[in-house]
Amino acid sequence: MTRDPGSGDLFGDAPAPRAPEVAEPRNAAPLSRTSVPLAERMRPRRLDEVLGQAHLLGPEAALRRAIEAGKTPSMILWGPPGSGKTTIARVVADTGALAFATLSAVLAGVKEVRAVVEQARARRAAKGQGTLLFIDEIHRFNKAQQDALLPHVEDGTLRFIGATTENPSFALNSALLSRLRVYRLQPVPADAIAELLRQALADSGRGLGEMALHLDDEWIERLAKAADGDARRALNWLETAADLAVDGVITPDSLRAVMGSQSLQFDRQGDAFYDQISALHKSVRGSDPDAAAYWLVRMLDAGCDPGYLGRRLLRMAYEDIGLAETGLASRVLAAWETLERLGRPEGDLALVQVAVELACAPKSNSAYAALGAVRAAIADSGSLPVPLHLRNAPTDLMRAEGFGAGYRYDHDEPDGFARGQTYLPEGLLGRRFYQPREEGTERALADRLAKLGRDPKSGAGGEGGEP
Repeated sequence: MTRDPGSGDLFGDAPAPRAPEVAEPRNAAPLSRTSVPLAERMRPRRLDEVLGQAHLLGPEAALRRAIEAGKTPSMILWGPPGSGKTTIARVVADTGALAFATLSAVLAGVKEVRAVVEQARARRAAKGQGTLLFIDEIHRFNKAQQDALLPHVEDGTLRFIGATTENPSFALNSALLSRLRVYRLQPVPADAIAELLRQALADSGRGLGEMALHLDDEWIERLAKAADGDARRALNWLETAADLAVDGVITPDSLRAVMGSQSLQFDRQGDAFYDQISALHKSVRGSDPDAAAYWLVRMLDAGCDPGYLGRRLLRMAYEDIGLAETGLASRVLAAWETLERLGRPEGDLALVQVAVELACAPKSNSAYAALGAVRAAIADSGSLPVPLHLRNAPTDLMRAEGFGAGYRYDHDEPDGFARGQTYLPEGLLGRRFYQPREEGTERALADRLAKLGRDPKSGAGGEGGEP
C-alpha cells in the first residue's frame, strides 16, 4: 500500500479535516465489541465527556477556552494512568481540525519524530492543515530525543502534546520544558468512574448495552473505588466481568476474580512512590501513629521493597526522634532484621510496630540540625587549622614546634572535665552547633552540659567556661 506523503499518521492516511466546531464522534459507525476494547469505545469524544478534570476543562477554564478557540499551546499533560491524557490530546486534534500523529516514547526515537515532521511539512504545503504530535510517556525520551523536538515545536511545524506520569521538573530537560505549558491532571473521582460504568452498561452503540447486563449498584460503587482513580482500569474490569456474566448477571464472584489483588497507585520510581514515602515520613514527624501505619501498609501492599521501608524508618529514627529516644534506632534495626528473617506477610507487623512507636516517641532533630550547621560553617570558613594544644606530638620535633603544648587530660581533672579548655579552631571559638532540646532523654544531656558550664541554649559565648 502506498502511503500518502502528506499523512500525519505513521500507519495510514490522515482523516479529512473537520471544521473546529464539529464535535461529533470521529467514527460514525458503532465500534465492534469484539475488536475494540471497551475503554477505547467509551473514550470521550468531546470536552464535556472528559471526567474529573474540571480545573482544566470546566466552562471557564483557560485550557478549555484555548481548545475551543483552536489555539491550544504545545503542552505536557502530567497525571496518573487512566486520567484522560490521551483523550484530551485526541479532543484537541479533533476540535482544532489537526492531523493526529501519535508515538510511544517506549518504541519510537528521533527517526520516527523526523518522519512525522516531514509529513507535517508536506501536509501544510499541500492542504494547509496543521499536525498535532502526541507522544505518550514522554519522560522515557532521553535528552537527545527531547532536543530533536525543539526546533519543530518552536517554529510551529508541530503542535506538540506530551503525556507523562512523572514530574516534568525531573523527567524533562529544561530546554524542552521552557517551550511547553504543563497541565496537571487529577485521578478521576470514584463517583465519576461509577457514572462512566453505568453509561457503559447502558450504551448499546459504544458500550455493553446490547448485552442487557445487570450489576448491582453497590458493586458499581465498589468497582469505581477499587479502580483507584484510573477510569481505564475500571472499564477493563467491567469488560472482563461481562464476558463471565451468567444469564446476563455480573456476579460478585466474577468481579472478585477479575479484580484480584487490586494494584494501588504506586510506581517504584514515580511520583506516587515519592509522595507516599514523604507522607509516611511526615506522619511520623507529626506524631500521628494512625497515618504512619496507613502509609506504611499501603506502600507494603502496593509492592514497595520492605528493605527500603526499613531503611527509611531507620533514617527517621535518627533524623526526627534522634537524641530524644536514643534506643529507638536499635529497635528499628531489629524490626528490619526481623522482617528479613520472617519474610512477608509475617514480618510486616515488625515494621508497623516500630512505625507506630516512632510516631508516638518524643521528637528531636538537634543532631540533624547540628550536622547541617557544621557543614555550613565548614563551607564558610574553609579548612581551619587544628589548634596546637590538640595536635598529636609523637616526636621531639613536633613537641618542639608546640604540638600538644598546654593540653590538659580530662580524666586527670576534677569531675573528669578540663574547665576552660577549648576544642574548636580559633576562628570558630564560641560557636554552638548542637542545641539540645527538652524532649525525652535529651533533657539529661542538656542538664549535663549546663552543669559543665557549656550553655546548651547559647548560640555564642565562651566555650567551656565556669558555670
